[in-house]
Amino acid sequence: MLPAQVGQTLAATLRQWLPGQTWNAIRKLIRSRRVMLSGNVCVDPARRLKLQDVVTILAHPTAPPPRPQDVRIRYADAHVVVVEKPAGITTTRHKEERDWPARRKQLQPTLDEMLPAILVRMAGRRRKKGRPPRVHAVHRLDRETSGLMVFARTRKARHALMEQFRRHSTHRRYVAVVQGHIEARTIETYLVRDRGDGRRGSTTQPGVGKRAVTHVRPLEYLGPYTLVECRLETGRTHQIRIHLAEAGHPVCGEKVYNKPLHSPPMPDASGAPRIALHAAELGFQHPLTGETMHFEMPLPQDLAEFVDRLRRQASSPGAGPTPRKRRKGGPTGG
Repeated sequence: MLPAQVGQTLAATLRQWLPGQTWNAIRKLIRSRRVMLSGNVCVDPARRLKLQDVVTILAHPTAPPPRPQDVRIRYADAHVVVVEKPAGITTTRHKEERDWPARRKQLQPTLDEMLPAILVRMAGRRRKKGRPPRVHAVHRLDRETSGLMVFARTRKARHALMEQFRRHSTHRRYVAVVQGHIEARTIETYLVRDRGDGRRGSTTQPGVGKRAVTHVRPLEYLGPYTLVECRLETGRTHQIRIHLAEAGHPVCGEKVYNKPLHSPPMPDASGAPRIALHAAELGFQHPLTGETMHFEMPLPQDLAEFVDRLRRQASSPGAGPTPRKRRKGGPTGG
């Protein structure tokens, strides 16, 4: 994004880039899900741009966002709710979006905004006047990442769960498809908000950044790609995506952490339907009872079909070595 465009609305910037288009045409382009902002679909013409934003105009509209019926509740009681988050929905609002009017929020509701009404319907109760009790996010998944999440339903539960995430005592295992052949390793770096180009990344400066540790294990080689599991020892923002990219194996479908500092993006010929990252396991202690809670979720259909396609391509004549099959057992902690 050019400095002169910082603070402009998305619609105003696109009209500068497309001078022959009317304001109505620009707004229609945005609301038809053909504009991406830093790798995420943006349907809000009034969104203000930042210096690090990357705007992409797509040739065809992307799929519509998930609906409430696409969110599956795995467990719910008076204190916590565990959900299977579909790809394409944001966990919670950014700070600058929280004061938006309801009309703007309805363009693309967040998961924590959808859950209260889903829980009311699930319980079979009639909705009372006013808003149903809110849920509290205690961790996040990126918009295009699918998988298991836990939300707190009370402030007491929120405090207890956030303390578990702060101590890194939760259990989290992710599955990803990455470029290249990666071997088992533990990646430990210190992450900063700006590595020098406006993006998060690792630093070698002493005393700077937050410690981040990811345990990586290959599950299966799929031709020039690898199906891997990643266990989080810490839980920093975009940790897995950054660590894998910096190791030279960006996640397939990655559009942000796909290039070394001051270098062009790495090509991705995988044809991934989205970022190929999925939160497959989640474990924690119940914040009130202390009971150990553990949940698993298989790959959703879009990623399962993507892996199957890579597997077929890898096993076709002339594709190279036979794929390495998934090993049973192995680490499950995080």
